[in-house]
Amino acid sequence: MNPWPIVLATFKAHPSRIAIFVLLIAVAAGLGMAMTMQERALRKGSARAADKFDIIVTAPGSHTEALLQSVFLRPGAPELIAPDETLRILAEPKAALAAPLGFGDSHDGNPVVGTTAGLVNHLSSGELGEGRMFAAHEEAVIGAASPLRIGDKIHAAHGHDAHQGEHGAEITIVGRMKPTGSPWDRAVIVPIEFTWEVHGLPNGHAPEHAERVGPPFDPDFTPGVPAIVIKPESLIAAYGLRSKYRSERTTAFFPAETLVSLYELLGDMRVMMSALAIGTQVLVIAAVLAALAVLLETNRRQYAILRALGASRRYIFAAVWLYVTLVMAAGAVLGLAVGLGFAHAVSAILARQTGITLQPLPGLPELQLAGVLVLAGALFATIPAIMLYRQPAVAALRQG
Repeated sequence: MNPWPIVLATFKAHPSRIAIFVLLIAVAAGLGMAMTMQERALRKGSARAADKFDIIVTAPGSHTEALLQSVFLRPGAPELIAPDETLRILAEPKAALAAPLGFGDSHDGNPVVGTTAGLVNHLSSGELGEGRMFAAHEEAVIGAASPLRIGDKIHAAHGHDAHQGEHGAEITIVGRMKPTGSPWDRAVIVPIEFTWEVHGLPNGHAPEHAERVGPPFDPDFTPGVPAIVIKPESLIAAYGLRSKYRSERTTAFFPAETLVSLYELLGDMRVMMSALAIGTQVLVIAAVLAALAVLLETNRRQYAILRALGASRRYIFAAVWLYVTLVMAAGAVLGLAVGLGFAHAVSAILARQTGITLQPLPGLPELQLAGVLVLAGALFATIPAIMLYRQPAVAALRQG
């Protein structure tokens, strides 16, 4: 006999209850799936954001803090590289690009960063997406996601709070970068000379060349900087430069290496959160299975009638097992959609807070989790199936 008609009839008899059971399973499974998708998206997004920062050189200190400030543009109070060291690094012969970074200002909560045209072109994949490169101290290029427009005129504020006061110099937006998938997409990038000037420092050039933008810089008029980004001319040169600038006066590091240590921390947090999520899933699924067993128990008279009409015990077992397994499978499949929705919601919040582009997608871990859930449901489904399988038909009819 075909058990599907009785399975479908059972679904039709209690559609709202079945929908609630499936939704509970989906939410429980989705939380765990969202966690793994989000963690993976954060890894990929942060790695993509740091991809074009080959080597970062700063004053001695924490690599993590330097990474967060230079790549992710987080506020901080870094020490400055000494002026003579700054000049030596900027003139590094084995560097295809050595660009200074200047921090400390903002506009409407978004960072204003001082650097050179070379780094802007490098981050923008060789050319701007719109407009032109800055050619004067009071001109700026904005990130791809900036709400500003070319031609806008703005004032930079001290620090990251406009209430601290604005600089007097007016900045004109002249270009827009291509998307980088990093916090630089919201930044306002100005010539490093502007950053030096508004903080009362020499602008890197002698008075007779005061309006010059970019290198070469004059040794007598160049201040120190919090960080320098180096693009080495080769892979071999990269390791040599990292060793060269790890000294008592500077430290150099590969952002990718520093990210690995952050990923390890994320991994530890994921293990703890996953354990909590799994515990929640087990409790929810156990509760759903118990509710299903109770629901099936209320239908024992119908199964007893089927037995009296000639249905075998194997038929009853198959019908009950299919019923419970389908509920679990539906919850697991819906859990993928729920998990993806949760992950996208969290990614949107993190993207607004960090500026990192995150793209959570289901992968093998989520498919494996869904498969394990279906398998566990199939195994647990044998419990109510055996209960009804072993129940004598006559006794069930008398109880009904």
